[in-house]
Amino acid sequence: MAAVTWSGALAPLRNRNFAWYFSSRFVNTLGNMMASIALAFAVLDITDSPTALGQVLAAHTIPMVALLLYGGVIADRFPRTLVLQFSNVASALSQGAIAVLVLAGHAEIWMLVVLSIVHGAVSGIGFPAMASVLPQLVPRSDLQPANALISLTRNGMMVLGPTAGALLVVTVGSGWALAVDAGTWLLAALLLMPVTIPPKESAGEPADTMRELREGWSFFWATPWLWTVVVGFGVLNLIHAGAWFTLGPAIADDTIGRQGWGLVLSAEAAGLLITTVVLLRVRLERPLLLGMLGVLMMAPPMLILGVSPHLVGLVVAAFVAGAGTEVFGMGWNLAMQENIEDRMLSRAYSYDALGSFVAIPIGQLAYGPLAVAFGFRPVLIASAVAYVAVVALVLCSRSVRTLPRAPVDVREPVAEEPAPSGG
Repeated sequence: MAAVTWSGALAPLRNRNFAWYFSSRFVNTLGNMMASIALAFAVLDITDSPTALGQVLAAHTIPMVALLLYGGVIADRFPRTLVLQFSNVASALSQGAIAVLVLAGHAEIWMLVVLSIVHGAVSGIGFPAMASVLPQLVPRSDLQPANALISLTRNGMMVLGPTAGALLVVTVGSGWALAVDAGTWLLAALLLMPVTIPPKESAGEPADTMRELREGWSFFWATPWLWTVVVGFGVLNLIHAGAWFTLGPAIADDTIGRQGWGLVLSAEAAGLLITTVVLLRVRLERPLLLGMLGVLMMAPPMLILGVSPHLVGLVVAAFVAGAGTEVFGMGWNLAMQENIEDRMLSRAYSYDALGSFVAIPIGQLAYGPLAVAFGFRPVLIASAVAYVAVVALVLCSRSVRTLPRAPVDVREPVAEEPAPSGG
C-alpha cells in the first residue's frame, strides 16, 4: 500500500463540481443518520413489535429493489445530477409526510408502510445515479480520495447521527428527527444545482430500455468478480438486515436501552470514520480481497448480540465491524469505477444493487417471526455462523482474490470545469 500526500488526498475539494456534490451529500447524510434510528423507534412506539418494524423497512426496500434496474437505465441515459435532484425532492416530500404524521400523533403502521413505499421507489430510481456520478466529477487519479472524502462525510455523520437521533427520540420524540431528514433531502437537491457535467454522447440509435437492460445483464454476467460478490452480498445483506437492523433495536429495548443502541451504532460509525481517514492517505491494493476480509468483521457483533448483549462488548465489536465495512466499501467502489466504462457504469451499479438488495426484505420480514418461533439467541448465533460461511465462499473465487487496482490512466480524466449539460 502506497502513501498519498495530504495535498493529494484533499485535491478533489479543489474541483468546483465535486465541492458542490460533496456539500449536497453532507447535509443529506446528516438527516438520514438521525432518521434511521428515529423511524425504527417511531414504529416501536406505535406497536411494540419487531415484525411491524420489519414490514415498514421492507416497504421501503421492495420498491427500491424493483426500480433499481430502471434507475440504472435512466442514469445512463440522462444527466445524473438531474436524476438525483428529482429523487431528492420526492424523498423530501415522502419523509416530510411521515414526520408530520408522527409529530401530530396520527401515524399508523399502514400509513408508514405506504409512505415508505413511495420513498423506496424514488430511492431506487436515484441510487444508480448517485453511485456512478463520481467519475464524471473528478479525474481518475482522484477517485480514491474522492470516495474517501464522501465516506468521511457519511461516516462522520454516522458517529453523531444515531446518538443525536436517539437523544431526540428520548427527549422530544421521533418526529423531529424525521422532519430534519426531510429538510436535508430538499437542501441536498438545491446544492446540486451548480454542478455541471459533460452531456451524454449520443449512442446513434433510439432509446430502448429492454435493449439497454440486456446489455447491462450481458456485461454483469461476463464479469466474474462482479457477479460473485453481488451474489454473496445477496445473502450477507439478508442476514445483516434481519439480525442487526430488525432484531437489534428490539433486543436493545430490553437490554442496553435505546440510548445504548444509539451508542453502538455510533461506535460502528466511528470505525468507519477512522478507517476512512487512513484510506485518504493509503492506496488500497487488492481491493476485493481486503474488502471481503473486512466485511467478515460484521459476524462478531451479531454473535455478541445473541449470546451476551452487553454495551461495552457491542460497542467494541461494532467499532471493528465498521472499520472492516469501510475497507470493503472503498474496495468495491474502486473496483467498479476503475474497471467499468462510464456508459455502462450506472447499469452495472443497478445490477449490483438489485442482486445485493433483493433478499433484504426477506430478512426484514422473516427475522421477527423466526425470533418468536426459535428464540433470539439461536437465530443470532446461526446468523453469525452463516455470515462467516458466505464470506469464505466468495473468497473461493480467484477473480475476487486477485483483482488489482487499475492503472491511473485507464480512462481519460474529466476536465476540472466540464461544459454544462443542462441538468
